[in-house]
Amino acid sequence: MTMMRAAVRTFLWTAFLHFLFTAAEHVKDLSPSSVLRREKREWKWNTFHTSEEKPPQLLPETLGKLKNTLFKNNAVFKLSGEGAGDIFSVNKLGEVLVLKKLDRERVSSYTLTAHLIDPTSGMKLDKDTEFIIKVDDINDNPPVFSDTIPGSVIERANKGVVVLTVHATDKDDPNTANGIVTYSLLNGTDFFSINSENGKIYTKVDTLDRETQSEYKLLVQASDMPGVSGGRSATTTMTITITDANDNHAAFSKQHYHFNVNEDAPVGFKFGILDIIDRDEKQNKKPKFAVDSAVRDVFDLELNDNNDGVLVLKQDLDYEKMERYTFTVTLTEDVVQPPDNRDVLTRAQIHITVKDVDESPVFTQAEYIFKVYENKKKIIVGSVSAKDTDKTNHRIRYSIKDPTSPVNINSETGQLTLKNTLDREAQNEHKFFVTAEEESPNKLNSYTTVKLIVLDVNDNAPELANASNVYICENDRSGTVIGVIGATDKDENHGKFRFSLTGKSSNFSLYDNLNNTASIILTHGGFSTERSVENVLEIKITDGGNPEQHSITPLLLQVCKCGRERQQEYCQAYSQSRVSVSALIAILLCIITILVIVILFVLRKHYQKKSVIALGKASGEIHEQLMAYDEEGGGEMDTNIYDVSILTSARSDARLGLDPRPPAMYAIVKKPSACKGDMAVMIEVKKDEADHDRDGTPYDTLHIYGYEGSESLAGSLSSLQSSSSCGSDLDYDILNDWGPRFRTLAQIYGSDVNTSY
Repeated sequence: MTMMRAAVRTFLWTAFLHFLFTAAEHVKDLSPSSVLRREKREWKWNTFHTSEEKPPQLLPETLGKLKNTLFKNNAVFKLSGEGAGDIFSVNKLGEVLVLKKLDRERVSSYTLTAHLIDPTSGMKLDKDTEFIIKVDDINDNPPVFSDTIPGSVIERANKGVVVLTVHATDKDDPNTANGIVTYSLLNGTDFFSINSENGKIYTKVDTLDRETQSEYKLLVQASDMPGVSGGRSATTTMTITITDANDNHAAFSKQHYHFNVNEDAPVGFKFGILDIIDRDEKQNKKPKFAVDSAVRDVFDLELNDNNDGVLVLKQDLDYEKMERYTFTVTLTEDVVQPPDNRDVLTRAQIHITVKDVDESPVFTQAEYIFKVYENKKKIIVGSVSAKDTDKTNHRIRYSIKDPTSPVNINSETGQLTLKNTLDREAQNEHKFFVTAEEESPNKLNSYTTVKLIVLDVNDNAPELANASNVYICENDRSGTVIGVIGATDKDENHGKFRFSLTGKSSNFSLYDNLNNTASIILTHGGFSTERSVENVLEIKITDGGNPEQHSITPLLLQVCKCGRERQQEYCQAYSQSRVSVSALIAILLCIITILVIVILFVLRKHYQKKSVIALGKASGEIHEQLMAYDEEGGGEMDTNIYDVSILTSARSDARLGLDPRPPAMYAIVKKPSACKGDMAVMIEVKKDEADHDRDGTPYDTLHIYGYEGSESLAGSLSSLQSSSSCGSDLDYDILNDWGPRFRTLAQIYGSDVNTSY
C-alpha cells in the first residue's frame, strides 16, 4: 500500500507541473521582471513537453515558442539536432511543432539547437542555444511476465513456505504509476498466497496431500497503475507440483500367499512375489520384512525392482524330508507420523509346497583326494561313492570318461585301481572326473573330482653339479682347492649327499664338506698347458634316501693359465683320439676301390683313342662330317664327300677282306635291311650308344639324323631308301661292280658279311 500511495502522489505532481509549464509558455513577457525573462542571455525559452502516441489527426502540434530579444521582423529561427526537420520543425514565429507520433519507450527526450539567422546576410544574430523536448509517458504498455520455472513443494509442508517467485516488467516510465507492477492470484487462494509487490508465492496451509492432489495450476495477474482503475494487466499460469513424502504405510495385498518350488532349486533361487500396496511413490515405498525364526535359515525376503517382496531360497530343499512349509511374514515401514492410512494389513501367511524331482546321484564328497607311492602298479587307490536321494533309490554305475586317467574304476563299487606305474618326477599330481549315473529311464548323472597325489620314492641317483667350476691353474700349489662340486637329485627326500673318489689319485684328493658339497684338492703341483695330459676323476655320490642311490660320474679337469685369484685366462683340455681296427680296414678298402676305378677309366680312354685312329681318319674329321650331315645331299655324287660308311657294318665281300684298313668303328653292328623300320631301330641304337658313352667322340648327328617318321604321308627324302622297300627283290651286290664311288652304297645295301676282329 505504501508504494501504491507513492505512485499516486508522483503521478499527480507530474500532471500538475505539466499544466504549469504548458500555461506559462502562452503568457507574453510584458514586464522585464517576468519570471520567464532571462537576464544573462538574449534567448528566452522553456523546456518543452509533449505526450507520446498522439493520434495523427492532432498533428502537427505546437509544443512552445522560441523567444529572443534580438529577433527582428526579417529574422528567422532554425533547428538542428535530434529529429530536427523530420520530427520537429519551427515556423517564422518561432513556434516549435511536432510532426510525428512519438514513442517514449523508444526515445524519452530530444536535445535540439536553436539558431537565429539574418536571412539577408545569413549571419547569426545571436549565439546558438540548446533546449530539450521531453516525451511524457502514457500507460500504453501492459506488464510482461518473464520465463519462470514451475515450482514444487513437498506435501505436508508448513505454512508460509516459498514455492516460487514470478516476475513481470512494464516498459512504461517506472517513475510513474504507468510502470509500477503489482501481483495477485486469480485462483488457488485457499492453498496459496502471493506477495503483491515482489511476486513470491507462499503456502497458505500445511495440509497439502499429494495423494489427494499432486498438482496445482495457479493463474497469476500482473497489473500497473495500482489503485487506479483503467490500468493494464497480464496473466500467466504457474504449475506447482506437490512432491511425495513417505506418509502412507505399506501393506500386504492379501493375507495368504501360496507358492510351489522344486526340490532341486538352487540356493539363491527366487520363486515367489509378495505384492505390496503403498499409496506413496516408488522411492518412498520402503517395506521391511521379518520371517518366522523357524524358517529363517531356509527362506528370506528381498525387494524387487517394484519394491515388492520376493522369496529367496537360502538352503537346499529335500522333498523326502519336508514337503510343505507354512510361516508368517511381518511387514514394517518408517513413515511420517501420523500416517495417512491406518489399520492396514501388515501380517501375511506364506504356504510353500515342495515338488518332488528325480534328482541326480549325489557323491558323498565334493572332491576326493588319494595318495599313492610312485612305481606301484595295479594297486587299489581308494573308492568313490554316490547315492540316489530319491525314494526310488536307483542303482548307481561309475565311469571315467578321460582316457588319460591313470586309474580304472569298478563300475559297481566305485573302487579305483592304478593302470600303470606312476613317476612323481614326471607328474606329481593327477586330476580327473568320475561320473555317477543312475540306472533309470532318465539316466541322470553327476560328477565329482578326484585328485591323485603321487608320493616320492627314492628311485633316482644323484647327479654331479658345478663340474665346470673345477679346473687346474699352472701356478696352483699343493693343497690348493681347485673347485667345489655339488649334487642334485630329482627325488624329493634324497637326504644328505656323500662324496668320494672311486680310486686313489696321486695328484688329487676329495674332501666331503658334509653340507652337500665337496672340495677337490690338488696334492701335487707343476701342471702346464703345454704338457697337458688327461686328468679324470671318478666321483661317487651317494644320497641318504631309502633305498640308497648312488652314481659315479667322470670329472675331466682342464689345465689353465690363470691370473690373480685363479681367474681363468686360457685353458687346455687333454684330448685323445682313438681309431678302431674296423675303421682302419674300411678306410683302406675305400682307397683301393678308388684306385681301381681310376685305372679302369685310364685304360678305357686309351682304348678309345686307338679305335678312333684305326678308322683311318682323325676323330676331329669324323666329328666334322657327322656334325655337318644336317642338310639335303647332292645324290650319289656326294658319297665321297659325306662318308656314311660308319653307319653300316662291314660287307662280306672278299674284296673287303683284302682292304688293309681296319674295320669301321660301327662295323660290329649288324647292318639293317633296307626296311624303314629297321633303319629306325638302327638309329635308336646308335643314339643310345652315343648318349651313354661318356668317353667317346660326341657324334651328335646321331641325335638329329634326318629320318622321316613312319606316320608321315610325304615319305622319306633320304636316298638310302629312294627306290626300295621292305622285301625288295633287287640285288644290291651289283653296286660292287660300279667302282669305288659306289662302295659305300654297296656296304649298306649289299649282302651281310660276318666280320671278326
